[in-house]
Amino acid sequence: MNHTTSFRIRTPEGIVFAQELAGPVARFLAWGVDLLCVLSLTTVLNAGVALVGWATPGLAQAMALLLFFALWIGYGMTLEWAWRGQTLGKRLVRLRVVDAQGLKLHPSQIVLRNLLRAVDMLPGLYFVGGLVCLLSRRGQRLGDLVANTVVVRVPQPSQPDLGQLLADKYNSLRAYPHLIARLRQRVSPQEAALALHALVRRDQLDPTQRVELFAQLAAHFQAKVSFPADALEGLTAEQYVRNLVDVLYRPKTAHGRAEPVANRDGPGPKTT
Repeated sequence: MNHTTSFRIRTPEGIVFAQELAGPVARFLAWGVDLLCVLSLTTVLNAGVALVGWATPGLAQAMALLLFFALWIGYGMTLEWAWRGQTLGKRLVRLRVVDAQGLKLHPSQIVLRNLLRAVDMLPGLYFVGGLVCLLSRRGQRLGDLVANTVVVRVPQPSQPDLGQLLADKYNSLRAYPHLIARLRQRVSPQEAALALHALVRRDQLDPTQRVELFAQLAAHFQAKVSFPADALEGLTAEQYVRNLVDVLYRPKTAHGRAEPVANRDGPGPKTT
């Protein structure tokens, strides 16, 4: 079986996005962290189960085993849904579960891959899951194959020089601070990062692809918050996305100056 080290998605416009697939060592480390978390939770809850053991030791042992598997599956489902494909272990090791077609990760996929974790773990220490990963081209365990998901590395973000990228040009959107606040609430960090990435790579794109890409991005963000026509007058789709990135990444201080990104807690917009 030929293995690949990268996960590639080609958009209808011909633009290729690539992410590095997670290796077995990284996945094992993430699994180890998650296992410690589940064992810690199980130990705490077993204190309550122990009370049952005074009367029926066999029942208490069965309850403890069921509790472990319930926590193990529920832990993965809950965190992967809340943290968009990450558990505590995956977040520390910088891994993420994503849809194999590059689409949004659905709850059904999270449920499937975590329910089949019990099969992947058989007969112990992920023997079945590890064997399937070795045979899978993308390093997918059984749960990933059924749920159509892959595990990728989350790249360490490198923050571009926004002052140079945006050139401190006049931004007509700043005349509407209430709409900017609404925009920052509705735009996720991932969506903002995608718009910023498009601006950074715009000179590498074919002219036709560049126009189509920014037209789609502009339509996507305009659907979230609609600015008045006078704020958009004379703006191309690319200029609109540039202004949008400016207000998301460089909020003005009380003195009216754009706050440097280095003064903020993260690379993306604040969300509530």
